[in-house]
Amino acid sequence: MSDFKNELENNILSFWLRRMQDNEHGGFYGRIGGDGALYPQANKGAVLHARILWTFAAAYRLLQKPAYRAAAQRAFDYIVDYFIDPACGGVYWELDYRGRPVNAKKQMYAQGFALYGFSEFYRATGNTKALELAKEFFYLIEERRDRAAGGYLEAFTREWGVIEDMRLSSKDANEKKTMNTHLHILEPYASLCRVWDSPQLRAAQRQLIAVFLDKIMNKSGHLDLFFDEAWNVKSSGVSYGHDIEASWLLWEAAEVLGEAPLLEQVKTRSLEIADAAAEGLQPDGSMIYEREGARIDSDRHWWVQAETVIGFLYAWKNSGNKAYPEKAARAWRYIQNNLIDRSGGEWYWSRKASGSVNRAGDKAGFWKCPYHNSRMCMEIMEHFKDDVAMWR
Repeated sequence: MSDFKNELENNILSFWLRRMQDNEHGGFYGRIGGDGALYPQANKGAVLHARILWTFAAAYRLLQKPAYRAAAQRAFDYIVDYFIDPACGGVYWELDYRGRPVNAKKQMYAQGFALYGFSEFYRATGNTKALELAKEFFYLIEERRDRAAGGYLEAFTREWGVIEDMRLSSKDANEKKTMNTHLHILEPYASLCRVWDSPQLRAAQRQLIAVFLDKIMNKSGHLDLFFDEAWNVKSSGVSYGHDIEASWLLWEAAEVLGEAPLLEQVKTRSLEIADAAAEGLQPDGSMIYEREGARIDSDRHWWVQAETVIGFLYAWKNSGNKAYPEKAARAWRYIQNNLIDRSGGEWYWSRKASGSVNRAGDKAGFWKCPYHNSRMCMEIMEHFKDDVAMWR
């Protein structure tokens, strides 16, 4: 257990406290490159700040250290003061380093992460404004739910109108519905269920679980990635990291509802997803990134390895099969030997298929946040503290 607490506090969180707080313009800097250089004028992302809020709120809830609460408060205040659109609601996608909107589109993925941060901040501190914002963002998301076909459209203009380019990033397909956004609405809804007993929220969570089981998960156990508005599949690739992440987030989403028949159904299906994800495991214990037909991306991304550890621990919890914690242990050893930056702090973006460190990827930035790796440590500290010795 000390390994995970040490990693969380002395390598990950300490890096963000020491290097990423923007004391001139507020919030957190937008980027530190893979070479360790700070870019103080980099744009600031909504997802980055929401994930920082969630991370430090969760760390404070678990460890009760004032510095973690202060960092969470900093992120919360910055989101409220700069990212929330006072005219149209929701959070902007991107600000410049001074806090001025440079991309005001409303990506549903970002609204979900804002909700995630607000609900955890309330859970950790009792801040009633955070709970009210979490509820507000829940209603905002639900107002835009597709009541005909189910699920949620990917993105809107600032004014919540139709937008031509709906993509999260340039590597994504420009489709109306995605697995990734639905996964990161499911996740904050589970968090909100812990602090707000709402029949509407519970119903929305059930519907999201049904979307995953009936629309997104395919017969192979993998998750399809992109869809049109009517849920016709528009992709053929596999994302191993999202598979293993979804396997345990689906379980969590059902667990918070506490409905035994649903939980049993999800338990079975989540194990099927974990087993499908295991196709991406490599002899060194790591998980490769993705495949698209004959093309395989064999880079070992930081977040995929973190989710591999958690996902297989939950598979063990739900099955008793000791092959799963062995997979988790091997992934953790790979992380320790290959991804943790012991001199510069935090984790590298990835190891390339050749084994070399990917220094082109950020150390911290728009997508490189302290969320996956911190959450891995905290999940183990909170839910598997009595079991670590078994697979260390």
